[in-house]
Amino acid sequence: MSENTGGGFIRRMFANDIATDLAEGRVLELAEIYALDAVSDDERAMIDEYVKDAPEAPEFLERVREARETLAVSFAPEEEPPAGLFGNIMDRITKDAATEPVSAPAAPAVAGPAVDDLAAARAKREERRNGGARRWIVGAAAAAALALGGIGVGSYVSAQNDPVNQVLQAQDVQKQSAAVPGGGTATISASSAKDSFVVLMNGVAPAPEGKVYQLWTLPKDGSAPVPQGTMDAQTLSKPAVVKGLSSASSVAITVEPAGGSKAPTTAPVLVVALSA
Repeated sequence: MSENTGGGFIRRMFANDIATDLAEGRVLELAEIYALDAVSDDERAMIDEYVKDAPEAPEFLERVREARETLAVSFAPEEEPPAGLFGNIMDRITKDAATEPVSAPAAPAVAGPAVDDLAAARAKREERRNGGARRWIVGAAAAAALALGGIGVGSYVSAQNDPVNQVLQAQDVQKQSAAVPGGGTATISASSAKDSFVVLMNGVAPAPEGKVYQLWTLPKDGSAPVPQGTMDAQTLSKPAVVKGLSSASSVAITVEPAGGSKAPTTAPVLVVALSA
């Protein structure tokens, strides 16, 4: 990095401060700029030499590690956001802005007495000595950590868009459980508003080797059962969402060959009536 770059400029500003901080035992204040490589080779050597025998070494190294991890996570490639994320966020912002009370305009600041030129010069020098630029760099690391908090918003919206959560969190959701022969229960959570239901098996043993459980909906018009997916040993404990609640009278579970069947080949081990 050349001395004409921002990093070189910042390093020149810190050169005297770093020696002073080390002399006065403020090595912990240098952890973030050390982690961000905002020091020259000579300054890094000075810090390394000091930390080698300093009692603050463990805390210094921990702060360096945290700063680097924060930046590494913050600048990792982002995943594709869920569909409709931008629209959901903008709707939320618009609603919040519409309900937020209008605050009274702030009174204009009253200028105080003129500051003595010498005192102003001392204040500026003190600001430089205390590391105004250093605080800017540390602030960048803090901003990166703050940005990580934004991940929670995306995660929340993503969860809201999940089909299983949409059913389970629906206001009209109705749940019923039925015992499964051989042990365990099957819980059916149905939502007319979502025209869907969720099947969750709890404590149910996997189907015999080479077999799977298969879900079926029994249409209200009495036509043939409609296959709605299979549950093997790996997926048995995971919720399964099924669309078409309004056209189904019941949900049935049979034991079928691995891969499932186009039509039931065994008597159902469980039939649960649905209401829509």
